Amino acid sequence: MQRLLEPGSIHPSPGGQYSYRVLAPCCRLFDREELPWPCCRLAWHSKEPSWRRIGRRFVADLAARRCPSYVVELLQPGARPTQTVITLFPQRLAPPLQEWWYSKQPASLACSNALPPAPQP
Repeated sequence: MQRLLEPGSIHPSPGGQYSYRVLAPCCRLFDREELPWPCCRLAWHSKEPSWRRIGRRFVADLAARRCPSYVVELLQPGARPTQTVITLFPQRLAPPLQEWWYSKQPASLACSNALPPAPQP
């Protein structure tokens, strides 16, 4: 995949059960505070795992890093529109677009980097 889905565009779900309206692209984050706490300290030899004490709480979700994620509004017949995040796992991001979407580089925080790179012909 080399281009973003346009905000406001409507697409069918992969199974065809509902449609969704794209609101915006987003970065799917993993909350490390939601990881299970060890229930038995003997298994950890009285040491909590280091991921509970060190580092950022929210990190990029490794499972979704190569795929586009969008904030969408689900359009189900007979139901109120619901906002949620959808990751399109069957689609893969092109390397330049993946770098823009989930970059770890400090230069990616620049205001000039607000839009994705132009698609390659």
